[in-house]
Amino acid sequence: MNRTRATLESECHSLEGRGYPALKDLRGAYAFDGFTLYIDHVQGDPFAAPSKLRVRVPMEVAGFPAELIEGPVRRLALADFVARSIHSAIGKYAAEEGTRSEGSGKSGLIRIDAGGQEVLERTAVRISRDGDWIEARLEVGLPAAGRRILGKRAGELLCDAVPRASLMGLRFDSLDADRVTAFVHCIENQEAIREALAGRGLIAFVGNGAILPRESGANDRPLQGADVVPFESPPEFEVCIDVPNQVNSRISSAGSHQWVGMGIPKGVNLIVGGGYHGKSTLLQALERCVYPHIPGDGRETVVADRGLVKIRAEDGRRIERVDIHAFIDQLPGDRSTRAFCSDDASGSTSQAASIVEAIEAGCSGLLLDEDTCATNFMVRDARMQELVHKRYEPITPYVDRVRDLHDVLGISTVLVMGGSGDYFEAADRVIMLRDYKVHDATAAAKQIAQANPSKRQREGRGAIESPPPRIPISQSFDASRGKKGVKIEVREPNVIRYGRCDLDLRGVSQLVDTSQARAAGLSIHWASKHAMKNGATLTVILDELDALLDREGLEALDPYGSGEHHPGNLARPRRHEIAAAINRLRSLRMEQAG
Repeated sequence: MNRTRATLESECHSLEGRGYPALKDLRGAYAFDGFTLYIDHVQGDPFAAPSKLRVRVPMEVAGFPAELIEGPVRRLALADFVARSIHSAIGKYAAEEGTRSEGSGKSGLIRIDAGGQEVLERTAVRISRDGDWIEARLEVGLPAAGRRILGKRAGELLCDAVPRASLMGLRFDSLDADRVTAFVHCIENQEAIREALAGRGLIAFVGNGAILPRESGANDRPLQGADVVPFESPPEFEVCIDVPNQVNSRISSAGSHQWVGMGIPKGVNLIVGGGYHGKSTLLQALERCVYPHIPGDGRETVVADRGLVKIRAEDGRRIERVDIHAFIDQLPGDRSTRAFCSDDASGSTSQAASIVEAIEAGCSGLLLDEDTCATNFMVRDARMQELVHKRYEPITPYVDRVRDLHDVLGISTVLVMGGSGDYFEAADRVIMLRDYKVHDATAAAKQIAQANPSKRQREGRGAIESPPPRIPISQSFDASRGKKGVKIEVREPNVIRYGRCDLDLRGVSQLVDTSQARAAGLSIHWASKHAMKNGATLTVILDELDALLDREGLEALDPYGSGEHHPGNLARPRRHEIAAAINRLRSLRMEQAG
């Protein structure tokens, strides 16, 4: 490598006033004192997607202790902390330079994909497998006035601003060592709890002292104020779980290496209570905490099984050859629902399909809130059963399948229900929310059910079965847009432009990050090119994707094959969100195996 910082500065100055395409001459690697700057892609004009850069620091210069990069969990946590630190440094730089004119379009922009309250596997910061180096991947708007290069300003940006902001996160001596260690330990403790759940017969854990409510529907940060009620487990539900790192007294009074809180067991769990008493807030915490959360989020002691899937009604979504007969059967005209298709599904059929699709993708449990469910899908009371005879009603309500889902298929349920007591008989545990405090209402609910038996009749035709596997047809996946080749982009939160199709994932609430949506789109494209062969079922395809991402990381999804030069704006989705994206693609075609 014979290009240096001085070379880069000189080349930038020589471009002053030239046409914008001349910036492409800057591509390549530049050796600085203690690190290397890679310019991998230069935007076509100042209004185009920003240029892509990497700053790589040898680990002996970065100085991170070896124990902070031991194992995949610690590496993930450290990379996340570094990205957030660089993001903060960029913000400080922007504040200092705020009054300065940067030129046209995205000129002067510096950005790193740092994420929100969740800690996800990302491409924004990468630590080499052998631990020899750490690098940050950034997006930078190279400055111009119209179509003319601002060369001197580009030199300042590339030789000073980008390195200065990046090294604030990439050098251990620039960080607060105690904060770094506490962050990594917090994430490691959450993942240790998650690994312990199954062995304890649990699907979720909610730590004492957790702050569950959020500032607003548009702000995912914890609600502040004297009126906020910290979570406290009822004694009947309280469990203690060992963690590898020391915790503070706010989280645990039982011991320095234990978390204490409410365990939610496998089976059928009902969350009840009056309106506005915190039922949905608890469920939303479980929904989001399939991912670890940053310290200070309030939910960093809430841990849910990775396989829990939120289900809701989605009027208008597409369904392709899904066997929903366990929930909806004998449609008028004797139409079969064993390979149900619809371009404009109703609330009940969309909810039935989402449940079956989640089972097909390997979920361990379902999360449902009556507020976002189809009422006729959830329950049919005795009066309605008497008025509308079962032979004229194709829907088997969820209340008559919830027990079978667990007892036959091993699928647990956590259900928020404030409008019907018909679930009392089916529930293993009833969790009562009153004034944001949790109580054990199981015995009371069972007593009420026995004293006031429901007059409704159990409905359901036949035993519940695992859904038949489906085979995606690779020809129904086309990510190209005419001569432009592969075109996958996030147009708005949770709406992916996949080739010529808009893929609407706004009903997939556990897709929590734009970068996850982008990676889901790329995952579909990779699967259509490499995994959809020889009659592979959707389950096998998801297994292959999981294995690929575990083995090679998100860089393997790069549709252009550039590998190491992959942009740093991807975050890993779960297999369940990838499956949800595939199932909502309107061009999708499936066959049922066998």
